[in-house]
Amino acid sequence: MDRVATIRTASSPRAAWVALLDSASEPFASAGRFAYHFARGKLGGDPAYRGILERGLLAERRRILDLGCGQGLLSAWLRAAQRLYDAGVWTADWPAPPRPQSTAGLELMESDVRRAHRALGNTCGIAQGDIRFAPFGSVDAVVILDVLHYMDGAAQHDVLKRVRAALPPGGLLLLRIGDAGGGLRFRYSQWVDKLVMLLRGHAWVRTHCRSVMQWQDLLCQCGFEVRAMPMSQGTPFANVLLLGHAI
Repeated sequence: MDRVATIRTASSPRAAWVALLDSASEPFASAGRFAYHFARGKLGGDPAYRGILERGLLAERRRILDLGCGQGLLSAWLRAAQRLYDAGVWTADWPAPPRPQSTAGLELMESDVRRAHRALGNTCGIAQGDIRFAPFGSVDAVVILDVLHYMDGAAQHDVLKRVRAALPPGGLLLLRIGDAGGGLRFRYSQWVDKLVMLLRGHAWVRTHCRSVMQWQDLLCQCGFEVRAMPMSQGTPFANVLLLGHAI
C-alpha cells in the first residue's frame, strides 16, 4: 500500500517526516539499490534538504535550477513535499512547500543523469552538462550544494557571474559550502566528501575551498547580497548555506 495513504491523517511531526523521506526516496528504487540507499541516506541525513522546506527558502520561486544536481534529489524532494502537503500529511510548524513551475538540473556525471531519468522520468528536466560551460537560461532561483569547491578560483568566479546573469533582481542563490576556517570539522567533511565522490564514480580531485568570509566576498563581487546560515545541524561537518539575493 502507498505509504502516503496509510498515514493520510497523521499530525505528528515525526510521522510527517518519515512519510516525506519515504515518498522522496521511493522513486529511486527503480534506479537500483545504490540509487535508492544513497537517496534515502542523503535526504534523511543532510540538513540542507530539511532546511529548504522547514525555512521556506524556495517559497514563491517559480523556476528553480539545481547545478551539480546529481541523481535529482532536490527535484524528488520537492515533488514529494507537494504530494504530501496536498494529501494533508505535513508538519504544522513548516510553511507550505514551494510549488515551482519547473525544477531543472545540470549534472556532469552521465551515470547520475541516468539514475535521475530512471527514477523521475525522462521529462524531469535533468540534463548532462558541465556547469562551467552549459547555459543556465533565465530562472528565479539557483541551488548549488557542495559543488563549486571542485573548480579552481577563476571557474568559481565565472560560474557565479553567469548565475547572477540568469537571475532577475531579487533572484535567489542557495550556495552550500564547507567553511575552510572550520578546523577539524572542515577537514573531516573534506575526507567524507572525497570518499562519497569516489563511491559515485568520480576521480579523486583537488578541491579549492574558501572560508565563509572569502565566499561572501566572492559573491558580493559577483552581484549578490549575502547572508550566512549554519547548515551542519546533526552532522560533524563545517557546512554553511549562503543565501545570495541578486542585486
